Amino acid sequence: MGPLSAPPCTQLIKWKGLLLTASLLNFWNLPTIAQVTIEAQPPKVSEGKDVLLLVHNLPQNLAGYIWYKGQMTYLYHYITSYAVDGQRIIYGPAYSGRETVYSNASLLIQNVTWEDAGSYTLHIIKRGDGTGGVTGHFTFTLYYGPDLPRIYPSFTYYRSGQNLYLSCFAESNPPAQYSWTINGKFQLSGQKLSIPQVTTKHRGLYACSVRNSATGEESSKSMTVEVSAPSGIGRLPLLNPI
Repeated sequence: MGPLSAPPCTQLIKWKGLLLTASLLNFWNLPTIAQVTIEAQPPKVSEGKDVLLLVHNLPQNLAGYIWYKGQMTYLYHYITSYAVDGQRIIYGPAYSGRETVYSNASLLIQNVTWEDAGSYTLHIIKRGDGTGGVTGHFTFTLYYGPDLPRIYPSFTYYRSGQNLYLSCFAESNPPAQYSWTINGKFQLSGQKLSIPQVTTKHRGLYACSVRNSATGEESSKSMTVEVSAPSGIGRLPLLNPI
């Protein structure tokens, strides 16, 4: 088989069947072919980092490899391919400029974004293989965040006797851990904070802090809460008429 100039076909190739944390799935091959596996290096990757999808136990007598984004080998999912004859690299519609394919079939993705998370399919083509080669897929999940948290509701003025309810949210994978402080003192853990029947002693700086245990990143947002004094305080009593 000569050099690869395009994916071998644009129809769907079926297989029995890719943080980032890596979820590993073995190829389903012919019994005479050694088991091929893929692993992510490093196994946990945060947004903006690089990840290498490293291929192990390649069969012999290879013609080339094709990488696809997703679990379907359609032409518009085609990222890049490597032809053994001539060591040619060809780029497809799904190539972003950040992917590099190597002669050992491994794929490097640089400066990973959330759009890169998901499934990848590797199609391995053998010389003279009437079966159409070997196809397998691999999935990874990107770890990111937490982003700057947001506190709801955004208004900060309460009257004495009102109930205070605040909630905090930040984009994060895995989900962030939340904690609240009031005037720098720890109040509680969790996304929601509630204080029934607030008084003037509840005035101050309320801060929501978030942390991602996987990325080790932290972020916080604060707001000032004002509580008015009860009505009538500070007023002179009315005199009874004579």
